[in-house]
Formats: sequence, C-alpha cells, structure tokens
Amino acid sequence: MKNFEYFCPTEIIFGQGAENTVAKKIRKHGGRRVMILYGGGSAVKSGLIPKIERLLTAGGFADVKILGGVKPNPRLSFARQAVREAVDAKIDFILAVGGGSVIDTAKAVAIGVANPDADIWEHWSKKIVLEKSLPVGVVLTIAAAGSETSDSAVLTNEEIGKKAGVTTPRPVFAIMNPEFAMTVPRYPLFCGIADILMHTIERYFTRVEGNEFTDMVAEALIRNVMAQSRALLKNPDDLHAMSEIMWCGSVSHTGFTGLGRERDFSAHKLGHELSGRYDVAHGASLTTVWAHWARTVYTVKPERFAHFAQEIFGIVDGSIDERARAGIDALENYFREIGMPTNFTELGIGVQSDDELKYLAGMVTFGGTRKVATFLPMDKDLVFEIYSKANH
Repeated sequence: MKNFEYFCPTEIIFGQGAENTVAKKIRKHGGRRVMILYGGGSAVKSGLIPKIERLLTAGGFADVKILGGVKPNPRLSFARQAVREAVDAKIDFILAVGGGSVIDTAKAVAIGVANPDADIWEHWSKKIVLEKSLPVGVVLTIAAAGSETSDSAVLTNEEIGKKAGVTTPRPVFAIMNPEFAMTVPRYPLFCGIADILMHTIERYFTRVEGNEFTDMVAEALIRNVMAQSRALLKNPDDLHAMSEIMWCGSVSHTGFTGLGRERDFSAHKLGHELSGRYDVAHGASLTTVWAHWARTVYTVKPERFAHFAQEIFGIVDGSIDERARAGIDALENYFREIGMPTNFTELGIGVQSDDELKYLAGMVTFGGTRKVATFLPMDKDLVFEIYSKANH
C-alpha cells in the first residue's frame, strides 16, 4: 500500500426532506448572496427550483440569483457567462441544483468569481495554479458523477472540442434526497450508474500490492451498485435501490475506494475525448472504451483482473489468463444488460476513419508529447490501438 492523505470535508445531508435544511447550511458556510445553478426546465417544472427559492427566502436570503441552462458535458461558454453575472451581483455562495454537469459548472463559477481577473479556462488548461474559490453547496438530483463529494470538475471548451478536468475544492455540503432521482429518464439514469461504477473500477486496477481493505470496500460498492441497478431494471419505482445507488455514487468519487494506490482513469481519458468531440453522454463514453482498454492491457497484471473476476462475478475456473478475460467479458455483458454501449456504433458515432482515430489519440496524449494514465501508461500509438478496437 502506498502512503496517502485523505480529507473529505463535504457535509452529507441524506434522505427524504433533506432539502429543507438548505438555508441553514448555506448560512453555516458564510453565504449571504446566493446564485442557484441548474440544468434543464424539468427542475423548474418539477417544482424543485421554486421550492429551493422559497426555502431560501423563508430563511432570510433576499439576494438570490437563479440561472438555468447547464448542459451535459458542461460548457465553458455557459460557465463564463455565469461568472460575469455572479460578479456583477456580488455573489458569495454558489448552489448547484442538479447532477454532475451542474455541480462541475458551479465549481467553475465559484473559481471564476473568486479569481475575476483570470479566465477560468486558464485553470483547466493548467496555466494558473488554483488558490481560492467561493464555497459551493449541492442539492443532488441524480446519482451519477459523484461531483457532490469529489475534488475535481470537468469542462468542455466548445471552441477547441476539448474536455478537461482540474482539481478543485470539494463542495461544503451535499443535500441528497433520493426521491429527486426517481424521475430521471432511463438512459441518463443508467449512464450515471455506469459512471458510478467506473469511478471505483478506474481506481481498482492497479499494480500496487497489499491493499486488502481498500479492495474489499471497492468490491462491495461495485457488487452493490450492480445489484441495485438490476433491481431498478425490474422496478423503476424502487426507492430503496435508488437510495443505495445515490449513496454509492457519492462514496465512489470521494477517493475512499482507491486509497493507498495510484489513480489510473484510463477510460476517463479515452472517454473524455469522445464526449468532447461528439457530445455523447459521459457514462456511455466510458462503457464504450473500457473492455477494449482492459483486453489491451490486462497482461500487465492478469492476476489483478482474475481477482476482480472472482470477487465480482464468482469466476473461479480456468487459468489466471482465462479468468481475467472472462471477468472483462462479464463486465462488458453487464454494461449491455443495462443498455450501455460497448463500441462506437452502439455509442451512436459510427465507424470512424483512421485519421479521426489518430486525431483523438493525439488529443488524449497532448499531441503525442505525453504518456497518460498509470496502470499501463498510454502513448499515442497505444491509444490509437484501443480506439481501433472500439471502432466497429
């Protein structure tokens, strides 16, 4: 096990009616002038945004600015607009009402308002070291990205077709009422479930030895999310299953399921370029590439993949190599079971030319100048090989 430091200061308020604490929690963290960010019109039609506004008004907040329109694969242009409006309104607290895209946008706006003399993309392109940010609170409406407890945020720069992430402060609180996630349509719901799983799976495949407790935590989370997702397939109104998935989603991206080892995130690096280039759902981009990455790299440590196959799928027969490959197949089949894509055609982007794959590979590897990830560091040629295997 590697040395590590761990600090997750996000306060969790979980359960039915949790949103009723929102005014008290904002005040606890020093907020006086609040900007509420949200995504589409459903948050208004459902009554959630008006309810949050009423709760804040009743809680003594007279200066509340509401801005909707965050899109999946959150856009830099929207975040820039929100920063300008927040600066003009002298906002000192950002409240995200939504899922990962809204939360990541809120983190970006919080950074932009706290650093008004710099463009926020300067942080995402690593040209400026992040030193300060406004506090961010969350009212979560979908179990997915885990951004409500994570120390990172992703933005898409539409001008250059680049999706990038940066380390950020974690939200100061996350209000999590699983009832809010019950109305999420099936496809984005299961994209979110795939993302939850991948946040732990991407931490699980490592060459670091001697990390039994972290392994057991990760394996339990993976098994539970898979079981509860199958329960939701049978009964979309299963609030217990949704509660379990929502909590697993937050834990999965706190970093707790990967303590004591390096974080790989190969599939995320591959998937980000697909969602940045083609505007496809993030979770779907991950399931599209994962098995092709795994079959390409598993021989670096086949014992690890064989252990995964045994602990997650009960696969015990055959050689180490056979068990490793069977586990990869089993996870790919699970992705298909929940309606997720496993190749470019299923993702909806069709078969791409070699020139396009080379372009994507160059974007992943910073023009071929770097190797990325840790399990097997990927250069441009290796990335091209993995994309080629998914390109059918």
